[in-house]
Amino acid sequence: MTNFDATIFELAPVAMWIEDFSGVKRQFDQWRSEGVDDLRAYLKQDLTRAAACSSKIKVLQVNAKTLDLFEARSLEHLVDNLSVVFRDDMLESHINELAELWDGKTEFSSNAVNYSLSGRRMDIQLKGTVLPGHEQTLTRILMTTEDVTAREDARRNEIESRQHAEGLFKYSPVSLWVEDFSEIRNLIEDVRDRGIEDFRVFMDVHPEFVRQCMSEIRIIDVNQATLDLFCADDVQTLLRRQAEILRDEMEKPFREQLMDLWEGKLYHHREVVNYALDGTIRHILLHFAVLPGHEEDWARVQVALTDITARKKAEAYLEYLGKHDVLTKLHNRAFYKDELNRLERKSLRPVSAIVMDLNGLKEANDQLGHDAGDTLLRRFGEVLSGVVSRPNHAARIGGDEFAILMPGADKKAVSAMVDTINELLHINNQFYSNAPLSVAIGTATSRDGESMEDLVKRADLEMYEDKRAHHTGALSDKASLAGPARSASAA
Repeated sequence: MTNFDATIFELAPVAMWIEDFSGVKRQFDQWRSEGVDDLRAYLKQDLTRAAACSSKIKVLQVNAKTLDLFEARSLEHLVDNLSVVFRDDMLESHINELAELWDGKTEFSSNAVNYSLSGRRMDIQLKGTVLPGHEQTLTRILMTTEDVTAREDARRNEIESRQHAEGLFKYSPVSLWVEDFSEIRNLIEDVRDRGIEDFRVFMDVHPEFVRQCMSEIRIIDVNQATLDLFCADDVQTLLRRQAEILRDEMEKPFREQLMDLWEGKLYHHREVVNYALDGTIRHILLHFAVLPGHEEDWARVQVALTDITARKKAEAYLEYLGKHDVLTKLHNRAFYKDELNRLERKSLRPVSAIVMDLNGLKEANDQLGHDAGDTLLRRFGEVLSGVVSRPNHAARIGGDEFAILMPGADKKAVSAMVDTINELLHINNQFYSNAPLSVAIGTATSRDGESMEDLVKRADLEMYEDKRAHHTGALSDKASLAGPARSASAA
């Protein structure tokens, strides 16, 4: 893990774990060889089998948020007390995770109950992803555990005891609003009385109706968690500046909320985007409920807002890891394959490809160590990042192999791209004269009816010719891309 990635991992606002499931993978292989085909049923027959799998998981690293969440002094303290954290009905949810890995999935999620080392019960939303490059061995899995206890407590309390609503409102750690939707109900019923049957089409034709409904929401009260969430000093400030909170993307989910109300759904939830009064974004899980006794007039509704900003950031990071090479920050092979398939389906032509291979990477690793080789890879990644922009994409597709896909680019555009790469390599090598970058390059531009696979093969063959010439010392600098591909190296 690079210093930059380690910093992101350590400072992430959500609890993150890196775990080694290779022992679980070996157990899977053994069970398959014994004829097991339905792992979920097999584990439920005997929960000790799930426990045996769990014991084979190695916790390699956790971040500070994890230690804080589980009240652990250190990684060792946490690992030594995992039996306190994972107990009771945890194995049931663990079976779901194991079953998804068994089915070949590289991402999974589940809801579970964990405990802090002091015994505090926590509802946990767990997400995991197999890190790129470890799909076959499961030696590195990134897990996030988000404490959603407050949200779940609010949900359970609302269902189990409506009579305690005032107490829950005042002391709830979740942002709560009491609002009057009676005028909105009147507006909706007026539309219905006019004989309108397709309400969605009506809102499409009359977007001003949605904005009118938004203006008719009357806020009766909010709790302290709401003021904290939106950085408001008091209720009056919040109400006076609520247009700053409900803006931009808010109209679209409110439109769907109106559709739910039209259909008689008085209890619903959705994710929305709000803004605090300091301008920072808030990703929110919104729970809407017409309070008992007001089903006919909507004069009292409760809106509960759970801040899921940390979860969204963690999800974005997991998505980034799934599409990018951690070392070079370029796209990874999985993204590259998806992009090839996408271009195959599109009619846009021509498409050009540039395939590149670092010369001397093995020698650098053997003679100077893998850190030196990684430095060469990072430097070349920086060069490509400085050259390639949308709609083109650069990717690391192998250990020392890179590719650029250029939709809509002809031979002239490819030539210009290679020239720019050469120029940046020359500049880069001036700062690293003791370790110059040298790159073999092959290019191809699509022919009529040619598949993307064949296009890349032609670029690949040209790159190998260039690399062979580099190793024999027979390649000389060429003036343009019109002839065979040239080697980009320190001049």
